[in-house]
Amino acid sequence: MNRLLEAELIYGRLLDISEPHLIARYNKALEGFGLRPTALTQFSIDMTGFSPEIAEELGDRDYLDPNRVNRRFIIMTPEQAELPCVHTSFSNTAALMHEFFNANSRAINAITIKDALYGEIEDSVSVVNDIDDLLSINEVRFRVLSAEDMLGKAGELRGLVDRLKKVPTAWADDEMLTRMVELARQTGDIRQNALVPDQLVFRHEAFWANHFGGVYIFLDHKTTTVICDPSVPGFRRSRPWQVSYIAVNDHARIYDFLASTKRLQLPQASWVEDSGLYQHRADMVVRGLINESDPTADLANADRIWLQTWMHRYAAAVAKDGAYPFLQEMIRTVAATGTIKMQDVAPANRFMLVRAAPAHPDQWLVNRLISQLVPRDFVSRFVFDKQGFYDAYERYSESFKAYVVATLTGTYLKDKAAFRHKLYGLREE
Repeated sequence: MNRLLEAELIYGRLLDISEPHLIARYNKALEGFGLRPTALTQFSIDMTGFSPEIAEELGDRDYLDPNRVNRRFIIMTPEQAELPCVHTSFSNTAALMHEFFNANSRAINAITIKDALYGEIEDSVSVVNDIDDLLSINEVRFRVLSAEDMLGKAGELRGLVDRLKKVPTAWADDEMLTRMVELARQTGDIRQNALVPDQLVFRHEAFWANHFGGVYIFLDHKTTTVICDPSVPGFRRSRPWQVSYIAVNDHARIYDFLASTKRLQLPQASWVEDSGLYQHRADMVVRGLINESDPTADLANADRIWLQTWMHRYAAAVAKDGAYPFLQEMIRTVAATGTIKMQDVAPANRFMLVRAAPAHPDQWLVNRLISQLVPRDFVSRFVFDKQGFYDAYERYSESFKAYVVATLTGTYLKDKAAFRHKLYGLREE
């Protein structure tokens, strides 16, 4: 993983924590979780407060994700809202954290001046044993504490202020007034600074969970659709009267579901030609074939002439695989007719020709599923399914790893928003 670290393709854009008072607050949060405090004098954190350095120190990557449900968080600063979420068991953890930051920005801004927030994103289950446990998660509640007990002190001060207003004799209680002054020195004027989060309950929308090798759950008005390996506990047995189950290798049914629910953008020249997505995937196919035939090949320095020479020399292997000729034919078809008749395309090939509908709320989740079904496109896998990308990266040859890193740093990392918009039609919010 050293190449990924150096290129900031893993644990990139994290926030450095090195000031002693911030480390002390983080340690109080760790102790609040029953974990030993860190001895590190510098570490980095993501949006949720997860630190790869502390995970290594504790020997537990899931120190903020016990049982991979009821995710813990540590908020040191409002700046965390702009950070990535680099380690999670649910694809919508980042979205839930964004909702929490947005709904409670005033409180977070005020509290983190003197304190750190920590707690859990509480689901309705404490452990996931089968699909039914995942299906039972409809909403989450943020249980919030503070390292320096700023929330508790603000709550106590609020109660004393209310007593002062309502009880005529309270002004004569010198002990209470002294306590109020002491609390106000620590919390500031709670009439001006909202120190208690306003919204703690949020909906748990469509998501991917990394349990059982990966489970996709899509929610529609009256139905729920689960896509996963059919060997997962509860498949076709959990709530069969209200849940539709699709095996992750059943390309035909997955395509029909996504297309019928308007989650796919089907081939039209208007976006296919502008995006360059088909040519991108054709290039990914060829380079994947080269790596499979010769893992030592220096693809990082292979130019267009070298690639054409290789394809001519290994034309039989390219034809037998079929993906490259298929994509070239589809490029010609779109140019000539403006569209593609998807019913004439083999189900296994359809996902090379589509992308998530950019306007659909589930666009990121759908693109994640597509990237899993088109595994040679490691760029799309990195953009939408980083854990799947990292797992695949570990199996690449050293030469191919160098090419992958060079490709991602030379394309996607140069301008992420522009790259995502061009290839996938995504617009940044």
